[in-house]
Amino acid sequence: MKLFYYQRQDKIPNFGDELNHWLWPQLQSHLFEREPETVFVGTGTLINSKLVERVQPAKKVVLFSTGAGYESPMASIPQNWEICCVRGPLSAQQLGLPAHKAIADGALLVSQLFPHSATTQTQSTPQKQDAQKQDAQKQDVRKQNVSFMPHIHYANEGGEAWERICQRAGLRYIDPRWPVEKVLTAIASSERVLAEAMHGAIVADALRVPWIPIVTGPRIYGFKWQDWCASMELFYHPYHLPALKSYRRWGRGFRSGKLAAGHWLRALLEGPGSTPHYEIFGDEGAIAQRLANIAKQAPMLSEDRIFEQRVEQLQTSFAKLCQQYAPEPAMQH
Repeated sequence: MKLFYYQRQDKIPNFGDELNHWLWPQLQSHLFEREPETVFVGTGTLINSKLVERVQPAKKVVLFSTGAGYESPMASIPQNWEICCVRGPLSAQQLGLPAHKAIADGALLVSQLFPHSATTQTQSTPQKQDAQKQDAQKQDVRKQNVSFMPHIHYANEGGEAWERICQRAGLRYIDPRWPVEKVLTAIASSERVLAEAMHGAIVADALRVPWIPIVTGPRIYGFKWQDWCASMELFYHPYHLPALKSYRRWGRGFRSGKLAAGHWLRALLEGPGSTPHYEIFGDEGAIAQRLANIAKQAPMLSEDRIFEQRVEQLQTSFAKLCQQYAPEPAMQH
């Protein structure tokens, strides 16, 4: 199979997209060694009217845990597509798929490959606790910091400012443009993660690190967050921060103006450091104070029961896929 995932035109790496290249070959390398005319589409908000042309000239397209959204919805699913599962119930509903096709984002399978602390809530038995403690000691994963990870758009437009703000707020900055394993290590060693990047939150949940959703600008796509949160039986209710001075004005026209105005209003109502005027941006000192206050709020984390169920469902679905296209053992531990 040929692995397909979104790659930005500016060639800047983005953690949520690059995770595909790191994750799937480790779970089953043989899957990508044969049938080059078949395309595998993994994590990402990719199912829309543009995907058909983006995966051409594939004879067959296999989708696994992919999300619907962006662009225009698909009018119909092509006959040469095989949808193993999608990110969540909103994707399934948009595509007219049966409910059992909605599992969760495949990035949860990071939990099967990357070491994480034994001090998390996944300890359900003494034997499991001992195994996790030994794993954590071997990998020397220590939780030390509260971290903030912006969306790739806002890392590009305000990365240096966010580094300064995080330093003032006493937080660690995680850049979604870093190499995948560097981001994974930073998330795994965090006490909690303030995430605007959705896959920052998903991987935090996978590694059983509590997280808090953040929005710093109007470009954040709520549908995909709601889709994934619904799959984990969580409610998406992010904290809003005012945009930075370095942010580009997003879009043109009435719709863009409404989205920006709505973001400003929510940021104004939630805390200091913002203004209802679109052309005036937040002060870094006030934003740092607001960010530090948010870091003290109650974080989110899916229930162990739900998390373990979703991982098992993803593993089962992926194993069936591998049995069909690569007869070797499906999961490599």
